[in-house]
Amino acid sequence: MALFDIEQIAQSLSAARREWRDAHNRVQDAGEREFPSRDALAQVLHQLKGALFPMRLGPYDLRQESEDFYVAHTLDSALHALHVQIGLELRYSARRQALDGSDVEAQARRSAQAFAQSLPAIRRLLDSDVLAAYQGDPAARSVDEVLLCYPGILAMIHHRLAHRLYQLGLPLLARIVAELAHSETGIDIHPGAQIGAGFFIDHGTGVVIGETAVIGERVRVYQAVTLGAKRFPTGADGHLQKGLPRHPVVQDDVVIYAGATILGRVTLGRGAVIGGNVWVTHDVPAGSHVTQASSQESDRFASVLAGAAL
Repeated sequence: MALFDIEQIAQSLSAARREWRDAHNRVQDAGEREFPSRDALAQVLHQLKGALFPMRLGPYDLRQESEDFYVAHTLDSALHALHVQIGLELRYSARRQALDGSDVEAQARRSAQAFAQSLPAIRRLLDSDVLAAYQGDPAARSVDEVLLCYPGILAMIHHRLAHRLYQLGLPLLARIVAELAHSETGIDIHPGAQIGAGFFIDHGTGVVIGETAVIGERVRVYQAVTLGAKRFPTGADGHLQKGLPRHPVVQDDVVIYAGATILGRVTLGRGAVIGGNVWVTHDVPAGSHVTQASSQESDRFASVLAGAAL
């Protein structure tokens, strides 16, 4: 006697899938998959990281004389695979919104080309992030160590790529790219967040940066920092209003130490220093130092703890 009744379990799972698809008006044909593949995107990201930093994140046996050939070959493969995934998201989106999908292929081609053209600028932004990490951490012995070992840099490679996909109207692909980094590093950056050059996340575990956060240049944050929302407004229908600015604005040259929580559409002025484990729900003037001991807002912070939404 078989240990498991595989046929019966498989039939029951098939019935469960049909019930879900019927209830949510999902595609029921035998054609291509309905939405993008996380595994396919992981492979695309692996190739793109190698193409961006071939002698550090490319094949271990790559020689410099073969670098340009490797980059061109790898980009060709990665971008064609990404083009397929872009088409899947666009068709998925068109079906969900009951839109005419006749222009999907042309739109996918334009989006893939625009993403490809962005890669040199993304590389330069990432160079500024690597340099900021090297200059901002006395334990860093070289920029190569930073690129190979620092989780904050891995998270930013993913974020710079994910943010471009987000800008191109591909939020599902962007979110998958962001979540691949989140699962590996413990750093959760929404792809919609706008982050300027020279951004350094030190240590990194537990950092959360929300969708509408705006971060200037040369900003440094430490582990367990949250740039979150204080509340989520609802519309007349009772549903959450999406896309509203609800996360902090962090101006240039701000430092935010470990465990700090910044909630709502507040502004941290240029050069401000936010101490460890403080809660901030109001604007901070430029050049100010906010510490747990000196903060005058501790009583007000206590009142938002229970309802704080990140």
